[in-house]
Amino acid sequence: MNLLRTILVFISLLLFAAALDSPRDLLAAGRVDDAITALQGEISARPDNAESYNLLCRAYFSLGDWDHAISACQKAANLDPNNSRYHLWLGRAYGEKADHSSFWTAATLAKKVRGAFERAVALSPDSVDARTDLAEFYLEAPSIVGGGQDKARAQAGILARQNPAKAHWVNARIAEKNKDPVTAEREYRAELETSHNSADSWLDLALFYRRARRFDKMEDAINHASTAEISRSDVLVDAAETLIRAERNFPMAMQLLRRYLTSSTVEEAPAFKAHYLLGTLLEKQGNKQAAAQEYRASLALARNFGRAQEALNRLGY
Repeated sequence: MNLLRTILVFISLLLFAAALDSPRDLLAAGRVDDAITALQGEISARPDNAESYNLLCRAYFSLGDWDHAISACQKAANLDPNNSRYHLWLGRAYGEKADHSSFWTAATLAKKVRGAFERAVALSPDSVDARTDLAEFYLEAPSIVGGGQDKARAQAGILARQNPAKAHWVNARIAEKNKDPVTAEREYRAELETSHNSADSWLDLALFYRRARRFDKMEDAINHASTAEISRSDVLVDAAETLIRAERNFPMAMQLLRRYLTSSTVEEAPAFKAHYLLGTLLEKQGNKQAAAQEYRASLALARNFGRAQEALNRLGY
């Protein structure tokens, strides 16, 4: 009986360890190299595993490797064509590729972005993420590839019933696009109210203030974001990156990044990116040795993260 109990405990420990090292957990921990290796092993064993391809797409997406991300996401969508989430990620990968391409290539890719997002919404009409991404595409894309503010407003109208805060966000972005900062700020404030002052909504307001070059207001909004109830810790990294881009309050940005790295990290803000941003801050402050350590920490998790390697080369380490 004792032997049987020992065997059962041992098996349970093995299963627990395996769960901790699942590709999804590896991505959440920012261990993207380990995640890619694990997922490639899963795919070799089960080439028809659509979820493994989707996770592989997201791993490459985090690295900014859009071509490999598109390839993996396309395979996931082909294997399971009725999965809304797979089409959503395919659209996101195409979208990032378009943003980093020439005008004519981007125009061709934009049609694929629209097709993927529209398919994601058709398959899952209640998906707030899919509908929000589709609304943003309609807002940003020219009419020749299927964009249009009327289409974005229509999505906002549907979101108003599903998630009022997101609807206000879409309407705020439309107002910004129309160079109407008064309406935009009012909509961002409405987003705050309907989300009960969520950290994400404070960050959206901070990003608006950064684009408007109202930096004192931006810092105040980030302060609120850092003390608000946080549903997902990536808001800390996004807030820090906002400060870095605005060249404001580096000590606070560093505090936010360190706080993130000592909390539960999430896929949306991979730890290798947080280390890279910390290195950027330290380099700006003249601490090259400490900056190099952070860049190395980033590359230890994601050896193909080009920005960290470029930064390390720039420092001569």
